[in-house]
Amino acid sequence: MIDLRLLREDPDAVRASQRARGEDPALVDALLEADAARRAAVATADNLRAEHKAMGKLVGKASKEERPTLLAQAQEMSVKVKEAEAAQHAADADLDAAHRAISNVVQDGAPAGGEDDYVVLETVGTPPEFDFEPKDHLELGEALGVIDMERGAKVSGARFYFLTGYGALLQLGLLQLAAQKAVANGFTMMIPPVLVRPEIMAGTGFLGQHSAEVYHLADDDLYLVGTSEVPLAGYHSGEILDLGDGAKRYVGWSSCFRREAGSYGKDTRGIIRVHQFDKVEMFVYTTPQEADAEHRRLLAWEREMLAAIEVPYRIIDVAAGDLGSSAARKFDCEGWVPSQRTYRELTSTSNCTTFQARRLAVRYRDENGKPQIAATLNGTLATTRWIVALLENHQQADGSVRVPEALVPFVGTEVLRPAR
Repeated sequence: MIDLRLLREDPDAVRASQRARGEDPALVDALLEADAARRAAVATADNLRAEHKAMGKLVGKASKEERPTLLAQAQEMSVKVKEAEAAQHAADADLDAAHRAISNVVQDGAPAGGEDDYVVLETVGTPPEFDFEPKDHLELGEALGVIDMERGAKVSGARFYFLTGYGALLQLGLLQLAAQKAVANGFTMMIPPVLVRPEIMAGTGFLGQHSAEVYHLADDDLYLVGTSEVPLAGYHSGEILDLGDGAKRYVGWSSCFRREAGSYGKDTRGIIRVHQFDKVEMFVYTTPQEADAEHRRLLAWEREMLAAIEVPYRIIDVAAGDLGSSAARKFDCEGWVPSQRTYRELTSTSNCTTFQARRLAVRYRDENGKPQIAATLNGTLATTRWIVALLENHQQADGSVRVPEALVPFVGTEVLRPAR
């Protein structure tokens, strides 16, 4: 949730953020009204409680003759207090609903607009030029015996798959390399639960705009996570952190699950857009003052990992309308996919400022010992989709695929060759 102090002091900034996202700025006025109504309800209830307490003291001091009248007045006052407290609870609920309807305030400098309004910040590497007709990752994967979509569909339905043989080793190698690099950079390795409570899923912002993407187990009232960002964000919920020695950095390795609602007919071929995949995700708790610098560090670690798999990529500054509700700024690294002649997302790193931590009650103590809301950030370090860019960019004329040097120790071969 956004900072209500910012809302009260500069509502125009919040309205501008809503417009940049393509969202309704009238929600800002609704939140202002709910905030004012809640503060008025609190004041009314406080005043009535004080009057009721004072009347109780009068009853205790009253004479025998005065007491019945005062007791009757105190009883009437007690009813008014209960009514005021009920009104306060209703105002609290209205404020919470209005507060949760507002997305995070977009950071200055982020492009306005929707999915196609990103700004390219840098292009790294040169797309390969082949002297043969390049194959797409699924044709390569099937010929190499590393991807089996047919049996994945037989077992689980559309958009499921098996990674087989070297395909499984390739994914494990990517994730293990990412884990090693993260630990070397000071991250604590985590294997989190992939089922979370509703308050944790809602706290990270995934039950708003993204609710259609999430698998819900109704009998247990638990959600399957689409990223280990969710359990890692909940890890310190309700706690006060010690950030005196710097940020708390975690890296989670988990399977992830997404319904891909609304993407019918889009990227249905192969493993670009699937219902289950594995991912290594960085997650950081820090102070709001350090969040921007930490965001750049996360991007640098993503670049280091992309350099290791030797694929061309570009960095984009994601437009406000494509940030998701929690992020104030997001940078994506998109790898070149030769069969599509375009770049596709491989990593994403988001600065969520205090938005998630405020929902999840994650705080730290400032230099004066006063609790303050922490900032959270996240960033992808490797995922199943990387296999797409890896196979296509490193394919060779005979149908084989070169394994990047950094992955050879994990995969156990320098070249993947078509099955005979």
